Amino acid sequence: MAELLRSLQDSQLVARFQRSCGLFPAPDEGPRENGADPTERAARVPGVEHLPAANGKGSEAPANGLRRAAAPEAYVQKYVVKKLFLLLPIPISAALGQEVFYITRLIIIWVLVMYIGQVAKDILKWPRPSSPPVVKLEKRLIAEYGMPSTHAMAATAIAFTLLISTMDRYQYPFLLGLVMAVVFSTLVCLSRLYTGMHTVLDVLGGVLITTLLIVLTYPAWTFIDCLDSASPLFPVCVIVVPFFLCYNYPVSDYYSPTRADTTTILAAGAGVTIGFWINHFFQLVSKPAESLPVIQNIPPLTTYILVLGLTKFAVGIVLILLVRQLVQNLSLQVLYSWFKVVTRNKEARRRLEIEVPYKFVTYTSVGICATTFVPMLHRFLGLP
Repeated sequence: MAELLRSLQDSQLVARFQRSCGLFPAPDEGPRENGADPTERAARVPGVEHLPAANGKGSEAPANGLRRAAAPEAYVQKYVVKKLFLLLPIPISAALGQEVFYITRLIIIWVLVMYIGQVAKDILKWPRPSSPPVVKLEKRLIAEYGMPSTHAMAATAIAFTLLISTMDRYQYPFLLGLVMAVVFSTLVCLSRLYTGMHTVLDVLGGVLITTLLIVLTYPAWTFIDCLDSASPLFPVCVIVVPFFLCYNYPVSDYYSPTRADTTTILAAGAGVTIGFWINHFFQLVSKPAESLPVIQNIPPLTTYILVLGLTKFAVGIVLILLVRQLVQNLSLQVLYSWFKVVTRNKEARRRLEIEVPYKFVTYTSVGICATTFVPMLHRFLGLP
């Protein structure tokens, strides 16, 4: 078993997949200046701190023989793409793996899955695939650890939670829904290999962890649907618990964006949940029927529906961006003043006592705005 796990974590396996998709390292351009090692022909990644391990030594392999890292790699190779027709689905599927909003149940499952995945990265501290031989396409995420793949976790959670939630409420061929869910999650998983950000073991680990979490939480899904009708103290719990989890995030030996991303995820989930609670508590939306009707036919996509949808989206996204910018600036100003930090010091944003509160306040506001104030604005403008 240990040998199998080591083979699935082998960077050469990822490199072979990249080559089969037409992604190759750039040709050798000759020795670097100052006699640098040719194996290190790569550019420094902007915005990534290049710090040694806390103990000043290299990483050591754990007892099970799997690789562990004291710090992620900070180099990324130049590359060439030789099969452009295979490149198109990659950014599309990678974007599909980003976090999206559907329904309360899906948001809560997504937040739970992502928090466990993000924390597991900083506890396990397994490295991303080594470069070379792998070509890494995403510079920002190099500072994070690899196991498990949270993109794979998010894609699996979104696809199969949505499938399970809708199969008893809407009329459509279950096999078609299952195929779409598998294709959706598979594309995202393959995109993580193509971009060189995860090993096969990282991806499989993410899928398996998410599957286990879906099975364990499924009995509570009906209860989740009733959260918007909870007591007036419910919003307090929704804010306090996620903020506590973010503020007590596992400490790392160096800075990485994992804590900030986790805070953003939990804050957005808290904001969306509070927004639904506000809508129900203040009766801002009509109460749905006890049992949803079965949809017999999907309405045709007319020009009117398309234009209306794009208009509502544009109005909503503008309001959300305005709220995000306003709350972020105000929260940073208050925190800078409270902790007596120079406003121009951008590194101060990475401090725990500043990063977590400003991220949490900002994206909680964004979640509330998206679920409460955007629909109110739509009604005010007469957009059905």
